[in-house]
Amino acid sequence: MYAIETEALTHRFGSAEPVLRDLALQVPTGGIYGFLGPNGAGKTTTLRLILGLLPRQRGRISVLSESLDANRLSLLRRIGSSIESPSVYAHLTARENLRVWQLVFQCPASRVEAVLAQVGLGDTGGKPAGQFSLGMKQRLSIAVALLHEPSMLILDEPTNGLDPQGIIDIRELLTDLNRNLGTTIIVSSHLLAEVERLVTHVGIINLGQLVFQGPLEALVARQDQMSSTRFDSDDNARALEVIRNGGWVAHLEANKVVVPGLPPAEIGRINHALCQAGLSVHEITRAGTDLESIFIDLIKA
Repeated sequence: MYAIETEALTHRFGSAEPVLRDLALQVPTGGIYGFLGPNGAGKTTTLRLILGLLPRQRGRISVLSESLDANRLSLLRRIGSSIESPSVYAHLTARENLRVWQLVFQCPASRVEAVLAQVGLGDTGGKPAGQFSLGMKQRLSIAVALLHEPSMLILDEPTNGLDPQGIIDIRELLTDLNRNLGTTIIVSSHLLAEVERLVTHVGIINLGQLVFQGPLEALVARQDQMSSTRFDSDDNARALEVIRNGGWVAHLEANKVVVPGLPPAEIGRINHALCQAGLSVHEITRAGTDLESIFIDLIKA
């Protein structure tokens, strides 16, 4: 079951080339979906279409198993979102900003203090939001999105401007919402290392088209086939011979033995074979399996 599903979603601005081309997004209910892509790939346009902030031109959009066209207002009551730059009233405090939105959402007044504590803005006192750092504004924007206890969050670059501790805090907050409340979360981000620590599923978009979509584990497994492992020992020429005699493909590169595309268990067997041959293995380095490497490979394809 998908919290968000699009079919043949296509969009263009004016007479320019389409910024989205037959996009088939599938966001699993109860997951944390990382929506990745280079600048201009179509991420924000997609999120704005899903929220009905742009008119749909061609294709189908289903949100929480309902048609967006037929049920937009009722669906938006179940979604929290923060798209592009944080939108706050600069002359109001964090608490006053949230009280305005509390009236809009018609949710209990107790939610104001609850979400301020959740995002770490409970001690900002009378400081107007216009004097907040970008990171604090991001936190306030997320607080607004959480105020009415939505079943789904759509966040565009939620950790933009945050310091390392702030990034960790937001990651823990989103993970807690997902695990304990079952909140479905879509996170658009360029911080690939951070996304890798957070998400359960990934969609990668380039030039308006999906180049990958699926569980994070499937993406890493796919890259295993394109990765390589380097072995460095006290006699790499002899190590190359041992590895090849064991039936593995290998070559020397920069005086290290390089073996392509092997799972961890197979790497362990090679290491065992080298030790059995009396070689001292100094280093085993695996390259090409981090999310950044995968991302670059996919958008260059």
